[in-house]
Amino acid sequence: MSDDQQPDWLPELVTLEDFGGNWQDFFETVYQYFEQDFVNDKPVFRGKRLGLKRHPEYDGKSATFWHMISEGSVEDERTPDMRRCERIRWPKPIIEHDADPAIKVWAEKRGSNKRIHIWFEQEGYLVVLDDRRDFILPWTAFYIERSHQRRKYDKRYERNKGIEI
Repeated sequence: MSDDQQPDWLPELVTLEDFGGNWQDFFETVYQYFEQDFVNDKPVFRGKRLGLKRHPEYDGKSATFWHMISEGSVEDERTPDMRRCERIRWPKPIIEHDADPAIKVWAEKRGSNKRIHIWFEQEGYLVVLDDRRDFILPWTAFYIERSHQRRKYDKRYERNKGIEI
């Protein structure tokens, strides 16, 4: 696979243009993809089925959904991020293809838990899982545009790749 060629397991982007610029139709479709991948048919990471961080819910949708499609440090003030929305179909296949040579996986301690980072460097996309020992929660996923930020994640991978997942 060349650097500019996506693997066949990675779905196409979902764009606002696909919906003629209609935000409501686009948003509903983005949510349907999330629901399909994380509610109706949960992903599996290394033999463990993932749960879902439901609270705080906003507009009847789980916290995990909002963290995958929006940005911001204050929960109830997060704003939708188009790059995240467009890639809503990516987290599940990236989680389930973590053994692909193009994927870098590492863990970082976070209190008594571990955050598992699944970095698809070629696409600049990071999926973060929260390993609570008895179960795993999808935490967030986002696109990283700037090259200096991408280098930062490469350094984090190098620094933490030895931590047992």
